[in-house]
Amino acid sequence: MISKTYYRYIWLLNLLLNARRPLTFEEICMKWEECPAFDGSLPIRTFHEHRKGVREMFGVNIACDKSKGNVYYVENPEILEGNRAGKWLLEKYSIPEGFTAYLDMKDRILFEEIHSGTRHIDDIMEAMRKNVEISVDYQKYDSEHAETFIMQPYALKVFNLRWYLLGCIKGREGLRNIALDRIIAIEILNTRFEQPKDFNAKRYYSNYTGIYVDKDLPIEKVKIRAYGTQVDYLRSLPLHKSQAEVCSKHMEFAEFTYRVCITPELITQLLAMGDSIEVLEPESLRETIKGKLQTSMERYKK
Repeated sequence: MISKTYYRYIWLLNLLLNARRPLTFEEICMKWEECPAFDGSLPIRTFHEHRKGVREMFGVNIACDKSKGNVYYVENPEILEGNRAGKWLLEKYSIPEGFTAYLDMKDRILFEEIHSGTRHIDDIMEAMRKNVEISVDYQKYDSEHAETFIMQPYALKVFNLRWYLLGCIKGREGLRNIALDRIIAIEILNTRFEQPKDFNAKRYYSNYTGIYVDKDLPIEKVKIRAYGTQVDYLRSLPLHKSQAEVCSKHMEFAEFTYRVCITPELITQLLAMGDSIEVLEPESLRETIKGKLQTSMERYKK
């Protein structure tokens, strides 16, 4: 779960973005009392600290128009359009207006939860914001013992309901992904680092479908044929941003192409679609999928 402080920032920004007009501090306080997360009053000093927090977290400014009686509004909301992480936080943690009945409906509104690892997110985000290193106690699934290393946190990514941290580990080459649910403890250090100016997390993962990145892998054309309802699933939720529908036969199938690196995660995703898809190209990927399906069938013969 996100911390109360960060939730307050998100709540305040969301309130002012959705308001039809600028709001006075008194009106903001009244709205705060209606929020399901209300846990006491909102002092004016805390409110101004939250304004500063919103600016640091989202890059937007909550301005005050003194000419209209000290009313508050978001001065530069267009900045959020280029801030994917900020937009994601708003979408994930904002409670829509009129949703205050949520607490009475908690057994009827079910969310898909990430069950572990989230307890470290606040510390990681704080370290990322300050560009400082972290000390991580980490234990892999295939190891009996934990290890401790120093990491420079670059970016966070969710894949298959697990959080991953991307960054540089001191003493090791290249960028590494670590799973947050395997972190035992984190300590924020005072040592600053400079993230490369040309680094872009979106671009880093752009040729892959998960978190596994191997820069030695070539980008290949992958072609699949989808059947039945899987066609509509892929149309509404593409497997990769490069997805293109190249042909289809109504009510029977559709063929999609991709330009991606073929990784174990891509193979797993294709296998998860079962008999709803058929890999057409490249032949090497088709043979890999066929081999894994044959292995699975052999196990069911025992």
